[in-house]
Amino acid sequence: MAKKTNSKRKEYTKEDVKLLKAHSKARTPVAKLSKLMKRSEGSLRQKARSLGVGLGHQR
Repeated sequence: MAKKTNSKRKEYTKEDVKLLKAHSKARTPVAKLSKLMKRSEGSLRQKARSLGVGLGHQR
């Protein structure tokens, strides 16, 4: 049987949003940012899209 993961949602704090915007300006790769913030790439991309900021090196 497949192992179930504990998928509790982790809310974005004001500091998280500030960090995301700063890395957006710096064009940090999403994979690197994902490890730094301990969030999935998809989660970061969705949040960036909802904030209206680009993410990663491709714009």
